[in-house]
Amino acid sequence: MGVDMAALAADVSAESAVTRDLISGLDEAGWHTPTPAAGWDITDQVSHLAYFDEVTIASAVDSDAFIAERTAAEAAGGIDPDTIAARFHDLSGAEMLAWFDTARQELLSTFITIDPGARLPWFGPAMSAASSLTARLMETWAHTQDIADALRVTREPTGRLRHVAHIGVGARGYSYAVRGLPRPDVPVRVELVPPASEPSGASWTWGPADARDRITGPALDFCLLVTQRRHRDDVTLVIEGPAATEWMTIAQAFAGAAGPGRDPGLFPRTSSAAAGGGTDGTA
Repeated sequence: MGVDMAALAADVSAESAVTRDLISGLDEAGWHTPTPAAGWDITDQVSHLAYFDEVTIASAVDSDAFIAERTAAEAAGGIDPDTIAARFHDLSGAEMLAWFDTARQELLSTFITIDPGARLPWFGPAMSAASSLTARLMETWAHTQDIADALRVTREPTGRLRHVAHIGVGARGYSYAVRGLPRPDVPVRVELVPPASEPSGASWTWGPADARDRITGPALDFCLLVTQRRHRDDVTLVIEGPAATEWMTIAQAFAGAAGPGRDPGLFPRTSSAAAGGGTDGTA
């Protein structure tokens, strides 16, 4: 069965609403609250989302122009998120919110009409349209985590984490490629406990059931780790085997240069009963 783009777009819309709830009431000082990403405040997190929404739209509606711009950017030294963020840093909160709303609505209205299997160019490997839209959900969730951390609030984990986890698993090979490392030819089993809000409670699984290398634990913790929003020492995943351990050391769900991740101990472990799954974990 193919991907239901309308359902996927609805999930992206719901994730976007979480972001908007956090930022819509901020005053100008609030927009410039520092986030855990070095040198980035909330303004930079939101401009990153809006800018790459527009770039994602371009990859879908005019792939030749997208490829030409990507080639020019690579020739000039590559895509630098810090440079992009600096371009929009002085927008007001109202301007930033309006840009986010407009770009996100255009993204959804564009992708809901696209064949989910259509191949679209990107900064990493080309992706299907379904994967491209899923990646926007992952990016939204990850950057909103930075905003939530900056504001010291806890988001309620939802079943939409499955999209984030799926991207994280699929990006295993990219995590090695972006570092110039060979990917081990060793399967890894991933078994995640979904958030408590999921009605079935059935584990989310990837990889062969008999694989010796395994990753198990709360879905939230896995998503925080593969999006590099928490250090491996600060999540409660059970990681077994050298291939699984190496992967979780370099895991990167997003395209672009190898990310620095977060320092250990920056966020203390808390009960995962509230965070969704397991007996203790990271919120």
